[in-house]
Amino acid sequence: MPAKDEIPSTLRRSPQHAQDVYAAALDSANETYGPGERAHRTAFAAVKHEYEKVGDHWEAKGSAGPSDEGAAGTRGSGETQGGVDANATKAHLLEVARRLDVHGRSTMDKGELVEAIKKANDRATAAARED
Repeated sequence: MPAKDEIPSTLRRSPQHAQDVYAAALDSANETYGPGERAHRTAFAAVKHEYEKVGDHWEAKGSAGPSDEGAAGTRGSGETQGGVDANATKAHLLEVARRLDVHGRSTMDKGELVEAIKKANDRATAAARED
């Protein structure tokens, strides 16, 4: 298991299973790639397969799978959406946006919802780190 301080704060506020997925993937990636950013990106990719970022923590997705086009590709093939499940339905994204109190959400298209949720997640994470 990696040291507790290697598990990012957003995961420490998340279900134990998400932490376990990250830790196992990080251990494996450290063996494969060596310690560093690539290992952490690989570990987050494993988390994003089963979890989505909502505010300052991660929650289980309705069904496992890639969360966006970048995650569906191979080895750095595209930009990811920061833990937002961009492949979710618009109804799901609207619900997440409602929970995060995203203003103007009812008039947003799916892409705009993803961007707004990313920004709301970043704000919530920053606020949680200040506490």
